[in-house]
Amino acid sequence: MAYDPNMRASDADRDRAASLLREHHAAGRLTPDEFSERLDRVFAAKTMGDIDSLLRDLPSIDLYRLPDAALTRQPRQARPRRRSEAWRVAWGSWFTCTLLCFVIWALSGMGYPWPVWIAAPWGAIMLGRWVSGSHPHGGSRQLRGPGDQDQGQLPRGDEDLPGRPR
Repeated sequence: MAYDPNMRASDADRDRAASLLREHHAAGRLTPDEFSERLDRVFAAKTMGDIDSLLRDLPSIDLYRLPDAALTRQPRQARPRRRSEAWRVAWGSWFTCTLLCFVIWALSGMGYPWPVWIAAPWGAIMLGRWVSGSHPHGGSRQLRGPGDQDQGQLPRGDEDLPGRPR
């Protein structure tokens, strides 16, 4: 069927043109005012020629193109390694605090073994997180990619430990 600019436009034609305008606006080819004006005119268009006149000065975009094979995908959220620096720090903290409590207990006469009430629950929680592959500090922290701004997110893993070069 040959193209006829006087052919009546369908709702699907108007929706497709609106999608194209949104893409051009997102790409920065249209100012917000131009986008709004053209969008109003697209939905008021009667013929294909009216729609084409609104898109004539914009490059063509294929809204249905397949993704380029060269595009890189973001890696899946990796679980922290069980031998990561973050886990070494966490287990080291547990061991140091437990040892300190037992030394205080031993120097105070070795009465009731109260350090067990500190070491056992803390150690059980740490062991549970270590076995399940969770982060040693809990929560669902997001890894920041290179160049991302800190949006108030806490560091995760051994890449953001204080005193470590980035």
